[in-house]
Amino acid sequence: MHVKFLVTHSGGFHADEVLSTAILTRLFPEADIIRTRAPEWITAGADRIIYDVGGAYDAEAGIFDHHQRGAPLRPDDQPYSSFGLIWKHFGREYLTALAVPETFIETVHATFDASFVLPIDLLDNGALNPDSAGVLAGLTLPSLLEALKPPFDEPDRQATDRAFLSALAIARSFVEAKISGIHAKLRAETLVMNAIASAGQARVLELPIGMPFRSAIIKAGADQLLFVVHPRENDWCLTGIRRAEEGFELRADLPAAWAGLSGADLQKVTGVEGASFCHNGRFIAAAATREAVLALANLAVQEAERHGA
Repeated sequence: MHVKFLVTHSGGFHADEVLSTAILTRLFPEADIIRTRAPEWITAGADRIIYDVGGAYDAEAGIFDHHQRGAPLRPDDQPYSSFGLIWKHFGREYLTALAVPETFIETVHATFDASFVLPIDLLDNGALNPDSAGVLAGLTLPSLLEALKPPFDEPDRQATDRAFLSALAIARSFVEAKISGIHAKLRAETLVMNAIASAGQARVLELPIGMPFRSAIIKAGADQLLFVVHPRENDWCLTGIRRAEEGFELRADLPAAWAGLSGADLQKVTGVEGASFCHNGRFIAAAATREAVLALANLAVQEAERHGA
């Protein structure tokens, strides 16, 4: 298919066709965006992809609408929006265009679908009430993108199209950032798994740089680990490991005597030269050198084991 036109509806815009356009313009950068409801444009043709308009879902014909009777549903019967349909059919190709390695494509595709695409689908179809977010309802991505629409009495007939392009640039940034984060988490998981294997039954995990680590620790079943250390730009960090994805309870807190101390005060309590800071919440501490942070970690492990960890 030689796509010359990306066709969606004119008038007010919503997150689903804006985000669909972000995907499609990456894959077809030379194609013109046509915002219209004219019958001659929303009729299938070999030179176009039609989405969020057209009254049909026919991937072979290049039409991806979801407003018609018998609109497409996911395998679990949740509704698609145009974004979900575009992601289903073009998402893997899009990830390849973003240089996501082939070994990660399926995982990134599924993770992005569940965490980013599905909520847009549900909101667009009225299957999810944005008011359930309470005071944050107006700060959801769909709400923020729609806030870019010009006011009802804007006399310039081209204002909405210009606003659509502004929304598109913002939407593209969020899509690419989210995918980059998912990909980074997978890369981190590989590094953390290797570090866990090297650590054996140690209670402290040393990582080469700061990175997401909890999911890999859970996946590896490394229940013996209590703390993680890693270098930062100018010092070293000692941090606890959360027990659950939600909440802040740790497998083990840093010692109560360290809470809120820094510099000489922390060094006096710990006896560790180079100890520089411990958060009052006892979930993170810092030290000037690797030797110092490992000394703090060993003290923290001893304290935790005395309390049954």
